[in-house]
Amino acid sequence: MRISTKIRYGARALVELASQYGKGPIDLKEIAQKEGISLKYLEQVIIPLRTAGVVKSIRGSKGGYTLAKPPSEISFRDLFEILDGPIDLIECLKDPKYCSKSPLCVTRDVWKEASEAIQKIFSSITFEEIVDRKRKKGEQPFQMYQI
Repeated sequence: MRISTKIRYGARALVELASQYGKGPIDLKEIAQKEGISLKYLEQVIIPLRTAGVVKSIRGSKGGYTLAKPPSEISFRDLFEILDGPIDLIECLKDPKYCSKSPLCVTRDVWKEASEAIQKIFSSITFEEIVDRKRKKGEQPFQMYQI
């Protein structure tokens, strides 16, 4: 299993937004620059997050993006499912009709257990926890300076 670039960049953006939660909006350009992410790509990642109600945009000269709800209410599973869909390692977990062997397939049971374990882990990790981990590692939260 590989985690897509979309998920990795989305996670990095949400960590920055979670670090600044309650302190006002952050310009995507600043997040892109700090994280070394293409602004165009980040704009495409943020659209489904905004549509899903995880982030909100604020217009104006001091506008930007902010989380639409507390970081404690946004899990890695939310991010994953918004950007990539359900966390199922193989197609037949979503739709048993995908494979005629699904009803009797013993390996499908293993894939299902693995998918459920990943879902459980991703559900248990919130962006509040990730920001706490970031602080413990000594990385300073994103600072926004205005002149």
